[in-house]
Formats: sequence, structure tokens, C-alpha cells
Amino acid sequence: MALPNLERRSFYLRLIYALCLCGATWTHLQVALIHGLWWDYGGAAPPTQIYWTSLLFIDPLTVLLLLLSPRAGLILCVAVIVTDVVHNSWFALHYPIRMDLYLSQIVFLLFVAFTMRTAWRGATRRPAALRTVD
Repeated sequence: MALPNLERRSFYLRLIYALCLCGATWTHLQVALIHGLWWDYGGAAPPTQIYWTSLLFIDPLTVLLLLLSPRAGLILCVAVIVTDVVHNSWFALHYPIRMDLYLSQIVFLLFVAFTMRTAWRGATRRPAALRTVD
């Protein structure tokens, strides 16, 4: 059974979001492998340490939800990228940051913002794999 066009576009958008979040997970995993989970990020404030370390777990959870529970995944995806850009914008005002990573987050935020409506409208409460079994 073929997926309707809107559902297919939503799936592809969610797949792109998931791939971007896999890249973010890889970045956080590298930090954890090199410095450990309790690294202070060079003297960053404790809330920043907690937030950045938590993304090691939140990003892959978002990936899973985007594929298995699309609407929950979309909500968490928006929450993650918005809080990430807001937090890192604040951080950039006070400390030097890697601009390549920061700009990639802004580009991802803009992509999500401009495509979320299609992703949401085509998302169903159950993943496509489960619906085709019915």
C-alpha cells in the first residue's frame, strides 16, 4: 500500500530531521567520549553543562520518536532546536563558540520552521509500518 503524497513528504522531512539530529548526537558523543559525562565544558555554568550533556540523550530520543511516534517526535524536535539556538545564542554573547556548529544549528532551525507545517500535517499518530499491517 503506497503512502499518500502528504504522508510521504512528512516522512522524508522527518527523516531529514532525524539525520541532522544523528549528526548532533555524534557531536555530543564525541565530547562525552573524549571528556566524560561530567565535563565542565571549559568552566561553563552548571545549567549549560547539564543542558549540553543532556542533548547526548535527548537528540537520539528525538530521532526515535520522529520515526516511531511522529507527532511527539516533531514536538520534541522543535523544542530541541529552539532551545539549542536560544541557549547557544546567549552563550555566544559571553563566550567564544565554534561558528560552524552554531550556524548549522541556525540553518537547521530555519529548515524546521519552514517545513514543520508539512511534516505535521502528513504525520499520523501511528508509524506507516504499523498502518500497512492493518
